[in-house]
Amino acid sequence: MAINFFAAIDVGSYELEMKIYEISKRHGIEEIDSVRHIIELGKDTYAYRKINFEKIDELCDVLADFKKIMEEYRVDNYRACATSALREAQNCQSIVDRIRMRTGINVEILSNSEQRFLTYKAVALKENEFNKIIEKPATIVEVGAGSMQMSIFDKSTLITTQNVRIGSLRVREIFNRLDYSNANFNNILEEYVDNDMETLKKMFIKDKEMTNMIATGDYVGYIVKKANKEPGNDYIESEEFMDKYRNLSRMSNEEISEKLDIPVEYSSLILPCAMIYKKIIELTGVKKIWLPGVSLCEGIAAEYAQQQKIVTFSHDFNEDIIAAARNIAKRYMCNKSHTYSLENNVIAIFDSMKKYHGLGRRERLLLEIAAILHDCGKFISITAPAQSSYDIIMSTEIIGLSHAERKLIAYIAKYNTVEFGFDDAYDMGISTDAYLTLVKLTAILRVANALDRSHKQKFKDIRPYLSGKELVITTKVMDDITLEQGLFKDKADFFEEVYGIRPVLKKKRGL
Repeated sequence: MAINFFAAIDVGSYELEMKIYEISKRHGIEEIDSVRHIIELGKDTYAYRKINFEKIDELCDVLADFKKIMEEYRVDNYRACATSALREAQNCQSIVDRIRMRTGINVEILSNSEQRFLTYKAVALKENEFNKIIEKPATIVEVGAGSMQMSIFDKSTLITTQNVRIGSLRVREIFNRLDYSNANFNNILEEYVDNDMETLKKMFIKDKEMTNMIATGDYVGYIVKKANKEPGNDYIESEEFMDKYRNLSRMSNEEISEKLDIPVEYSSLILPCAMIYKKIIELTGVKKIWLPGVSLCEGIAAEYAQQQKIVTFSHDFNEDIIAAARNIAKRYMCNKSHTYSLENNVIAIFDSMKKYHGLGRRERLLLEIAAILHDCGKFISITAPAQSSYDIIMSTEIIGLSHAERKLIAYIAKYNTVEFGFDDAYDMGISTDAYLTLVKLTAILRVANALDRSHKQKFKDIRPYLSGKELVITTKVMDDITLEQGLFKDKADFFEEVYGIRPVLKKKRGL
């Protein structure tokens, strides 16, 4: 039986953590060791936008020790990921380079959506509980050191996911710069959190009432710590959580440390964390909270095991990404019928051109999302929809997509109607490979979009196939397609320039 030893490293805002896993088809993912080191990287980033030299040296020393531990376990592979503390630091790239030169460890800077998606995968791996919980209206809430992420499900479908910069360490550092007394700390804290929470409610929660919450934050486990680990004991009723919050709110940091049996260094983060969860409970009306006890490291291990085909997920994460994109399109009042038609058309053309584009399932997904969102800019500007679509996509987080992938989607939407320039790859700041992918996918989107230029879905159930140097697109048509035929040539010219294949329309009259 093949066994993989894998190390997951989380370069977090408040601490470094490494977990060693034994991964096999028989036993799945089993944690065999864990090591932590407190280092408040986020304290520097959130206050000064840079991490100081002393902390960088400490960071490198700890990661060097982590590497020795990996060597002792003869780890087959590892993945080291950094989150908001490094992501938001102005000296981020120099830190990553210094780590690599001093330790040999390559640290990957995760976008927020990538970070939350990994934790989401760790939760979904506990599939029996996860699938049962999201059957009813539910939310996954992760309060980290730097921010809070909220993902909302309805009937097992992801509706939306939003990030708010009110993490426990970030809030603590803001309050450290304020002049306040201990007597009014809780009121000021609640007032500060309320501002963002009210916006979240008005824009995304609205009148949705939810039944369950899945809490995955860094410190929620300490807040609701229970005496035993019996099955089913990883749930807590909302009222019980509120009682725990009220008790904690009357304690000093030293008393919290003693009460929860945690290092005093952690205790200053507990109350801001508990306050944020309290507000979510009040906004959503959830009755029950599930604590799956997962972290970013579990998510990193879960994704590795999935890539190695050692574990499989019953949950379809691509459908979550698509559902999130459709809800963004709905928010910006995109034409639903046109979008649905375009989705089908781009997928049909993409699949028929596999021999020529050489792209895979991931690029197919990105093209589908670009088709869903290509017209969202019309909500902002009818005269300049391309740039507006680009701006909306770049400003809107889509869980499960990296920043680079979201950028690619934004450019596909933009260049659907804007012509490419000779120096665009350089100006865009993307790699040659990414630029070639952009051109290939844009060519497909342009042709597919030309088939529904009138937004009347005249071309239904298209059947593209290759015949020599032509991509023949056939469908039953009953309507006048003069407009579509007239505008098709320009899109076909660009497609032919990219692929060396000429798209040709052939209509079969419907009955």
